Amino acid sequence: MKKDTALLVVDVQSGVVDWSDPDCEGDRVLGRINNLLSRARRAQMPVIYIQHDSGAGGLLEAGTPAWEIHPAIFPADGELIIGKRAADSFYETPLKSELDARGIRHLVIVGCRTQYCVDTTCRQATSLGYDVTLAKDAHTTMGMGGLSAAQIIAHHNETLEDFGNDSHVVSVKESGDIVF
Repeated sequence: MKKDTALLVVDVQSGVVDWSDPDCEGDRVLGRINNLLSRARRAQMPVIYIQHDSGAGGLLEAGTPAWEIHPAIFPADGELIIGKRAADSFYETPLKSELDARGIRHLVIVGCRTQYCVDTTCRQATSLGYDVTLAKDAHTTMGMGGLSAAQIIAHHNETLEDFGNDSHVVSVKESGDIVF
């Protein structure tokens, strides 16, 4: 990938999913994210973490253990952490200005809650003029509404592949096929 690429780690926080749930493949997903982090860091690509804050009394209340970035993928010194309060990582956050200041035009996205924050961030990124690569095996969620986590993940991988506009799209790739 070109030097205008960043790895965006969305909401990989201790309380976002039940990491022990075999359906969400927590350990495998964390391992794949860690692999991507190592490769991005070796390639000197920017790594940006998004951290959701659900507000006082919420599951992801700032400062609580659930709110903390998962210790398996903890940020390295100097890596940017951007807090957010909505599913869209760009909404009322400095993400776009930080990306623009760094000359970033392409995002590799991994993270949690596939159907919420990962999906919304991928879609908004294309609308804002970024190309996106979604690591199809490095995002997760929990089952809901009669669907398993695996079904939700597979549906979003299929739905987001080639999603976008005439100029910017989401490409869905296995994490092992992503080259930095």
